[in-house]
Amino acid sequence: MYLDVSTLTKNGKTYTRYLLRESFREQGKVKHRTIANVSRCKPQEIEAIRLALRHKEDLSQVTSLKESVSSHQGLSVGAICLVHAISRRLGLVDALGPTREGKLALWQVMARVIGQGSRLSAVRLAGSHAVCDLLNLEPFDEADLYKNLDWLCEKQSVIEDRLYRRLHSDTTPGLFLYDVTSSYLEGEQNELAAFGYNRDGKRGKRQIVIGLLCNREGVPLSIEVFAGNTSDPKTFASQIRKVADRFGGGDVTFVGDRGMIKSQQVEDLGSFHYITAITKPQIQTLLHQGLFQMGLFDQVLAEVTSDEGIRYILRRNPVRADEIRGNREKKYAALLAFVERANLYLREHPRAKTGVAGTKVMQRLKQFKMEEWCLIRVEDRAIVLSKDATALAEVGFLDGCYVLKTDLTEKQATAEVVHARYKDLALVEWAFRSAKTVQLEMRPVYVRKESRTRGHAFVVMMAYRIIKELAACWVSLNRTVEEGIKELATVCAIELQVQGVGRCRQIPEPRESIRELLKAVEVRLPKVLPNRGVIVTTKKKLQERRKI
Repeated sequence: MYLDVSTLTKNGKTYTRYLLRESFREQGKVKHRTIANVSRCKPQEIEAIRLALRHKEDLSQVTSLKESVSSHQGLSVGAICLVHAISRRLGLVDALGPTREGKLALWQVMARVIGQGSRLSAVRLAGSHAVCDLLNLEPFDEADLYKNLDWLCEKQSVIEDRLYRRLHSDTTPGLFLYDVTSSYLEGEQNELAAFGYNRDGKRGKRQIVIGLLCNREGVPLSIEVFAGNTSDPKTFASQIRKVADRFGGGDVTFVGDRGMIKSQQVEDLGSFHYITAITKPQIQTLLHQGLFQMGLFDQVLAEVTSDEGIRYILRRNPVRADEIRGNREKKYAALLAFVERANLYLREHPRAKTGVAGTKVMQRLKQFKMEEWCLIRVEDRAIVLSKDATALAEVGFLDGCYVLKTDLTEKQATAEVVHARYKDLALVEWAFRSAKTVQLEMRPVYVRKESRTRGHAFVVMMAYRIIKELAACWVSLNRTVEEGIKELATVCAIELQVQGVGRCRQIPEPRESIRELLKAVEVRLPKVLPNRGVIVTTKKKLQERRKI
């Protein structure tokens, strides 16, 4: 007689089944018979049955053990059970696979959601969360996770294809959102690090360039890392090949920001369509050519079609126009205060040279990019600042104006649809914001090799899909994802020990606030987890890294 235990997952829920069975021989074959289903028993009762069967020859030993049974606070289980359930729902578990490398990659994604940091911190996190019991993992250290990044880089296209097929098994999305960002690096040894246009405003910092391809709902489909000196348009060709070769092709429209889709990129698109925006100098050129007039910007949404069949959607955003004018006035006020301080210094120091003070003012003027409409002159050892009204009107006449450009016909998409699809790029910008700073903290990038940099970015992309799902489920609870994860991490297992040896991890009933979080995502915590006794430690101890 023995206790048969098996665990299965269905519809995102995990069930553990306990059967009391016996084996017997019949016609020379070993067969099994179920005596009772004890799955509804409490974990303590299950453990009692297991102990009784272990000492069935002498039950007096069981009675002597009752004083040796004790319970202790175990590892954290709430956060990892939730994130694992969401990962399974989104297809991440199946896409990464059941191998050891797949499980290590899954833990890297889960660790990025629960607590950001390096591979070393992910190992320490595994020491306080029952991840090895949940994922059936053997001990690992930071070296294993670094090697796992190489594996992720190698398998990235296969994993992305699996995730894509889960989202779009029958049809292609038809519309893809693509945008680029950069992430600065603190070190200088990364193989992809280079100086380039730094969107983070970190002068003197090398960077990497990251391209993110999403569907129309803003769900990331693929992420790609480029050298830091790669311009935005040069990243676009690989996205076209990706959609054509891997994501089904068909009647596809790319949506990209201004400066992303230029004439060469339009040519590369072939039969694909595009929606993008044109730059301010391009708007001025088309105005001078007479293709459209300033009065069109006063309409809610105006449309002009060129002789080549290219459609232009025109709009002025009054809120953005007021914001630009307000910023311009704030810069002027700051420059005026700087000039007043310079004049005060000239008055208090008769031997000070006005030329030196004027040079400093001009440097500040160029820093604020106001030299087009600000005038500076010297009168009686005083610097005078004024506005050029004509130049200021010319600079501000396009405030809040933007023009969208597309080759889609009116039948394929109305002006309102084109405008709405372009605004969807905000979903990609939100993904970048979450990945870089808010929740996932892609930087600092604690790796140097090219393959590991790509693997790290891929981990962040998969983690963002979990964050996006949790944010949608918890939006009505007035709780951020970070707050919800931290609260769930407080749910710890109760470790039952017999004679000092851990037998199982019982998960207590969570408090009301945590039940609300779990109910919102339709996840139930298991009643018990196996205690495999796996201990995860870092390869290099913290004390060795510190100089004490």
